[in-house]
Amino acid sequence: MTDLKTRRKFIQVSGMAGMGVAASMSAAEGSAGEETTANPAREARLAMRRGDWTGPTVYKVPDHVQCNLVVLSRDLAYDFLLYCQRNPKPCPVIEVTDAGNPEPRLSTKGADLRTDLPKYRVYRKGVLDAEVHQIRDFWRNDSVAFLIGSSLTFDQALVRAGVPRSEEVWVLNTAIETVAAGRFRSRMVVTMRWMTPAQAVIATQLTGRFPANHGAPIHLGDPAEIGADLRRPIYGRPVDRIPDGLMPVFWACGVTPQKAAEEAKPDLMITHAPGHGFITDLKGDRICSP
Repeated sequence: MTDLKTRRKFIQVSGMAGMGVAASMSAAEGSAGEETTANPAREARLAMRRGDWTGPTVYKVPDHVQCNLVVLSRDLAYDFLLYCQRNPKPCPVIEVTDAGNPEPRLSTKGADLRTDLPKYRVYRKGVLDAEVHQIRDFWRNDSVAFLIGSSLTFDQALVRAGVPRSEEVWVLNTAIETVAAGRFRSRMVVTMRWMTPAQAVIATQLTGRFPANHGAPIHLGDPAEIGADLRRPIYGRPVDRIPDGLMPVFWACGVTPQKAAEEAKPDLMITHAPGHGFITDLKGDRICSP
């Protein structure tokens, strides 16, 4: 059995720390669509902005990069960026906005992070205070938004490689400690999908090409080895037994910062609701490794 300390070291070094994908890629500057240009991602965001789309983004708008969201005050932004840099597997940074500006202009020009997600969570002093469908009333002049890559980005690539979609994607707590930065510290959160052993091999090889969206799995097989309890998921239906012929495959998850908020206890922190991500104009196959 691999001990959790060794596993954490692997997780640290196997990510791409401080990628800043949107800022570093000329492709992002050339392909981020204006909001006047019709595309499926834009149509989805506009439906969310109108309040017509309030449900999950899991398996929606395939091929576009989906992101997790964290919004903090500017005085905490450096420590949080450092936390992401130290924990690139659960927190791969796609873009960081200017203070007070809700537009992710490098990855999704014209979008508004206050309205263009289907559901948000609002934390006060590290405690979940509300779930809302827009955050205009909570946005401040010193608000800084972080877009963090999501494993939902590579699901369509898995389908193309012959790995069918899991019935659903579960979000689970683990016993794996992340590396602290300032006030931010937590145990890692993971996503889980069912696969056959052969499919798990393909998925491991393929998703390793997507470091900006958590990369390869951190664990395959027995959930107990990483302290995951399938009967008590954060998101998804409780699972009493692993289906015959299948195995659970676990990826690092961008819900991890929500757990960090429980320790940091900022006056105000806003995140996406699990399974309700931000859909960018970026294409997954343009920000992955060859």
